[in-house]
Amino acid sequence: MKQIRCGVIGLGWFGEHHVDTLQQLPQADVVAVCTRREERLREIAGKYHIGKTYTDYRDLLADDDIDLVTIVTHVGDHLEPTLAAIEAGKHVFLEKPMAGTVEECDRILAALQSTDKAFMVGHVCRFDTVYALAKEEIAAGHLGTILSMHARRNLAKWITESHLQKLSALFGDGVHDLDLMLWFTGAKPKSVFAMTSNSRPQLPHDDIGWAMYRFDNDAIAVIENVWCLPENAPFAIDARMEIIGTDGAIYIDNSGSHYTLLTRKGMNFPQSTYWPKVHGLRRGFLKEEFDYFLKCIDRGEKPTVITPEESRMVVDAVLKAEQSARENRIVAF
Repeated sequence: MKQIRCGVIGLGWFGEHHVDTLQQLPQADVVAVCTRREERLREIAGKYHIGKTYTDYRDLLADDDIDLVTIVTHVGDHLEPTLAAIEAGKHVFLEKPMAGTVEECDRILAALQSTDKAFMVGHVCRFDTVYALAKEEIAAGHLGTILSMHARRNLAKWITESHLQKLSALFGDGVHDLDLMLWFTGAKPKSVFAMTSNSRPQLPHDDIGWAMYRFDNDAIAVIENVWCLPENAPFAIDARMEIIGTDGAIYIDNSGSHYTLLTRKGMNFPQSTYWPKVHGLRRGFLKEEFDYFLKCIDRGEKPTVITPEESRMVVDAVLKAEQSARENRIVAF
């Protein structure tokens, strides 16, 4: 397998995870990084021994030595670098959500018609073993017809304050579980009623969101996103899901409670599945997601675990939930 030369655009906390994780994969060679912050650029380039640095993503995209770019900017800054990367003929891995508006998603979809390169939005939960196993059970018919689904994905205040400067709890994390529910059922949303509130009015976006969907197969789906758990909450992410069908049910506890750490500071469940580092090496489902995408590129295949159209659908569905909350009414699709 030949090495795929990678560039990472956006070097926040998760952008660094991209750099570190890609460097663990033998088929990837991280040759360039980009951020507007020169101090951060020097820090990451030095830490990970990366030769090429850029403060303008357009200069990175003009580099013919780069095959693949990952885009890890804030969601409001997804559109322009994504369109430019597609036009430059790069393979593109775009972090979720796909974009901040449906119109921006549609512009990306339109641009993809002109390229044969691989493109995927990073919905990492589809690569989480428990959710992938649930998908297989449902696809095999072991649950019968899906009737009801409920998921929560709740975080502590200290984790979410910076995120709430850019997007709401419902949009930030609701896309994960709603995407999974649409994937599990193969259905499309028909209507939604949502309620949101903000326990920290000094922040621009709501930190509490609940949304109830009716799918076109008549299933009911509820997503819960509370981003204001107490500072001492033991969970990195309190993530759980219940799926009930006519012939069976699945119950998922993905809060990390299988690994419990008790110290003088108290009890907590450190994040140990998505991007842990063990023996100095990055492990977890983010690594598996990148491994899948890189193998698609190597084989000349388009990714099928998630498609751009599915990524667009979940953005539309969560934004309609936010509309429902603002207008205090059921919104139809």
